[in-house]
Amino acid sequence: MFRKVLVANRGEIAVRIVRTCRELGIKTVVVFSEADRDSLAVRMADEAICIGPPASVKSYLNIPNIISAASISGADAIHPGYGFLAENSYLAEICEQMHITFVGPSAPVMERLADKVLAREAMAQAGLPIIPGSERATRSLAEAEHIARKLGYPIMLKAAAGGGGRGLRVVHSAEDLARVYPTAQSEAESAFGNGELYLERYLEQARHIEIQVLVDCHGNSIHLGERDCSVQRRHQKLIEESPSPAVSPALREQMGSLAAEAAAKVGYTNAGTMEFLVDAAGKFYFMEINTRIQVEHPVTEAIYGVDLVKLQLQVAAGERLPFQQQDLQASGHAIECRVNAEDASRDFTPDAGQVTDFIAPGGPGIRIDSHLYPGYRVPPFYDSLLAKVIAHGPDRATAIARMRRALQELAINGVKTTIPFHLHVLRESEFVQGKIDTTYVDRLPLEDLRATGAA
Repeated sequence: MFRKVLVANRGEIAVRIVRTCRELGIKTVVVFSEADRDSLAVRMADEAICIGPPASVKSYLNIPNIISAASISGADAIHPGYGFLAENSYLAEICEQMHITFVGPSAPVMERLADKVLAREAMAQAGLPIIPGSERATRSLAEAEHIARKLGYPIMLKAAAGGGGRGLRVVHSAEDLARVYPTAQSEAESAFGNGELYLERYLEQARHIEIQVLVDCHGNSIHLGERDCSVQRRHQKLIEESPSPAVSPALREQMGSLAAEAAAKVGYTNAGTMEFLVDAAGKFYFMEINTRIQVEHPVTEAIYGVDLVKLQLQVAAGERLPFQQQDLQASGHAIECRVNAEDASRDFTPDAGQVTDFIAPGGPGIRIDSHLYPGYRVPPFYDSLLAKVIAHGPDRATAIARMRRALQELAINGVKTTIPFHLHVLRESEFVQGKIDTTYVDRLPLEDLRATGAA
């Protein structure tokens, strides 16, 4: 196992990694920007090193500074968390050259799978069903228009070099495509340093279902069921749950087995997430693979009783997975609500400022992952995620009831949050009945939040 791990991230995921390392007796080094000097992760780590000014391109995306921090501190591994450089094959390659372990797949595998077009091709060869789309990334609007005519509208425009909803647009006509293509290209270039886009046929009223996989370097691959991520806005996930109300045991086994086998076939190692769309008929289609830990990983941890960050570190250190597929049994139901610094009643306008009060919920079945504390100043430079509330119960109804209670207990004062939005959804009949798809949030009358003063 590693002696010292450098955490190349910020916020709640940095705190999450530090906690697991502490359990394992591993020293931690947290890198931080000038805006995060007083962050909780910096306070908790054994060492902390400033790597640049607030702008992420000069700090959390600054590979030379991160590698220098690892070398200076004597870290023998780097955990990238999610976002920023988590899916950057160049960082993984530099780590290998510097004899520092990158907690994730190898650089060549990551490079191949980071390109969404190449990933689709690889997964099709590995036996996964693929949504019809462009065979390679487009380089111009004219090329995109030609492909869109062949696929038929509506289509999905996606960044070839990354995920997380950056650069992603649903396009219903040639006029729409001409309007949004430059914006999506610019957004992809800003987020990933690569403006290439590709096209997929858009599946309407589909569910977003993802499968958690783990593969070690000894050829063992397993899956840990699915997460339903259909409650999302502009392709940014807001609520996730496991198991999905729409996935039968037979479909779960089929999707999970195929995902684990495909990951092993393409040479993947460590934790990864296969993302699928599932239509109303129960047919599923591969979208992409996220070569990192997911924001929503705690719902899987809750129902399977595992620590995915610990497993990441063990696999990266060359250890075998401590269990086989038949050893894994899910228990109960888990839901995660992402609490962001946003005002949902005003089109999810971001907020920033000082947290004057923070009271975390507790009680049976409740977990909260957060980097907040009273007096913490939420910076305006990064993702707006403040906390993740996870509720676990023997069944979905209990998990929903516990989540409602936890969100009513949770107090974050000083900035606007999405707590009112989550409470609204948890009372809404479609959600309670599990009758949701990726367009669900678009249909919600969120002006009700403003009318009632809930936001």
